[in-house]
Amino acid sequence: MSYPQPTVKPIQSYRKFWAHRFGTAPFLPMSRAEMDELGWDSCDIILISGDAYIDHPSFGMALIGRLLEAQGFRVGLICQPDWHGAEPFRALGRPNLFFGVTAGNMDSMINRYTADRKPRSDDAYTPNAEPNRRPDRAVGVYAQRCREAYPGVGVMIGSIEASLRRIAHYDYWSDKVRPSVLINAKADILLYGNAERALVEIAHRVAAGEKLSEIRDVRGTAFMVPHGWKPDETWTEVDSTTVDIPGRVDEHLNPYEDVAPAKAPTALADGAQPVRIVPAAERVAARKAERLRTVVRIPAYEAVAFDPVLYAHASRTLHLESNPGNARALVQLHGERDVWLTPPPIPLTTEEMDYVFGMPYARNPHPSYGEARIPAWDMIRFSVNIMRGCFGGCTFCSITEHEGRVIQSRSEDSILKEIEEIRDKTPGFTGHITDLGGPTANMYRLACKDPKIQSSCRRLSCVYPGICENLGTDHGPLIQLYRKARELPGVKKVSIGSGLRYDLAVRSPEYIKELVTHHVGGYLKIAPEHTEDGPLSKMMKPGMGAYEKFKELFERFSRQAGKEQYLIPYFIAAHPGTSDEDMMNLALWLKKNNFRLDQVQTFVPTPMALATTMWHTRRNPLKKLGRSSEKVDVVRDGARRKLHKAFLRYHDPANWPLLREALRAMGREDLIGYAKHQLIPTNQPAGQANEAARGQRFNTARTAHHPSKRFQDEAPKKGKPRR
Repeated sequence: MSYPQPTVKPIQSYRKFWAHRFGTAPFLPMSRAEMDELGWDSCDIILISGDAYIDHPSFGMALIGRLLEAQGFRVGLICQPDWHGAEPFRALGRPNLFFGVTAGNMDSMINRYTADRKPRSDDAYTPNAEPNRRPDRAVGVYAQRCREAYPGVGVMIGSIEASLRRIAHYDYWSDKVRPSVLINAKADILLYGNAERALVEIAHRVAAGEKLSEIRDVRGTAFMVPHGWKPDETWTEVDSTTVDIPGRVDEHLNPYEDVAPAKAPTALADGAQPVRIVPAAERVAARKAERLRTVVRIPAYEAVAFDPVLYAHASRTLHLESNPGNARALVQLHGERDVWLTPPPIPLTTEEMDYVFGMPYARNPHPSYGEARIPAWDMIRFSVNIMRGCFGGCTFCSITEHEGRVIQSRSEDSILKEIEEIRDKTPGFTGHITDLGGPTANMYRLACKDPKIQSSCRRLSCVYPGICENLGTDHGPLIQLYRKARELPGVKKVSIGSGLRYDLAVRSPEYIKELVTHHVGGYLKIAPEHTEDGPLSKMMKPGMGAYEKFKELFERFSRQAGKEQYLIPYFIAAHPGTSDEDMMNLALWLKKNNFRLDQVQTFVPTPMALATTMWHTRRNPLKKLGRSSEKVDVVRDGARRKLHKAFLRYHDPANWPLLREALRAMGREDLIGYAKHQLIPTNQPAGQANEAARGQRFNTARTAHHPSKRFQDEAPKKGKPRR
């Protein structure tokens, strides 16, 4: 057995399950009464979610629920159940096939707690933003309750929470390395990433009589097996410490190389066997066949939990084995059992993306919520997701780990049809489409120029340290989409709300002109994240040269359009690799460019991110690791954290006492005064209370000797700058 390669069965080509005769539900049922109205005596699959049910493709439970419905299955939803007992999980009866458990659109810990680890006072995915409607680490809790409700039932787990916790991972909220979520959830199988392909295949196989707990050959899944288990005797196990630094594992084929069959060898006079020249294509095929039956063993949970170098090594290995075209299976020991990860799922084609987003969504919250306001719905009700995935590879971001680096785009027709559905179905539409985007606004239809190169690439980013010469950067299809969208009847304005990748945009001045002229409503958000090379190198973000070039084009085209428009740059405080001097230089840049940030973002270590590995281990997983490898400066100490945030808000008088003390300690008293080049004034404003400042004192001795205190700042919503 080996895991299938890119030739796979389209998800829309499966024969429908017999229950398709019941037709399409106006909303997927959340109660027995709704099941009765549909004529159902039971559900084939029941989905558990930590979010309220909004029948819209931006919400995971609606997307996968409608996808399973289109395959012919009867799908019920139990949303935000009371997890303190098993009875709420019996609301729809026992599922005929399995429970599908998700935490919702967000990791439950990020949803419930601030970066200070303090409980949040609201929840954007809950009616009326009511807090405390989901448990900590919701996937594990929900899965256990499903087992209690119906012993022996099949349990599948997924969502971003499960996806990013599929192996041993550092957990910021408990400040320790936790085992795979499979351990506590006791689930039969975990689906990671955007799992439509695996979900459809597994559902049909379970419907055909296979047990969920015995399906072990589907890509994009993780499961528990006895230690040493292999699919069959042809498999080879490789220790991860033998995996080399980033680079090609399989040599790229030279398209001009002569790979014609060699001439038949002639017999040698001494009777020895002739040497056969093996064609390049045959050699590559043999190496790929071998990789299909190779599993890489990364250090065990018990090892990475206490050894920072091994943790960083395991993290690096997982990220290197993330390209669906060449990734190998991974295995990690937990106690006496192994967590086995199959290679990443094959990305969806454009036709499959259209199929997923083209379901008969009601495009509204479930009627049971009445007039309750759900903030997450308000945010996206008039926006359209045109693609998924991100090849940026920013180390602090979880998008790449979850959705992958291969961009999966919808067709133009599919997107325009959804805009028309918003116009015709969504109450309150006034003609304004608030976004055509996704993880990034301008990666639509961008891809590697050569599929062979893409399938063998081992780079962690296509745009760092510079844009890869093999990456296509043509923004033409996106420009055409924008033009057609705003020409639709009933559409008055199309804004772009997703973050823009400006280093890509400068490759297409025509795109910037189109964007600035028609799709910016005064402000455009972009994310340089920092100005200094130290932190930027740990973020895998471009330098400020690309920002300055984009800014020049943005302002030129704004003037040509007769519009006064501004950029909103986002910056991160306290990111691994950031020194106090880096933050001081960033503050000077902000003042020079007349930016006054109202709110700032502080780094939050999220599971599986490479920056989280830096935070936890003080090692740099972007390079080959060893006991003497590069150490990363990590800003954990409470005083330094406050200082870094204060530099971003240099204009706030409440921060001036802290900044004065810090600048003196850094030997930069020249930046204190009233001159244009100086950062903060010498004196406080008349009547300014200093009580808050007393609690912000910058203890230089403590900072110098204890830079590793675990403390993190709250990351409020990012605000618009004042110019």
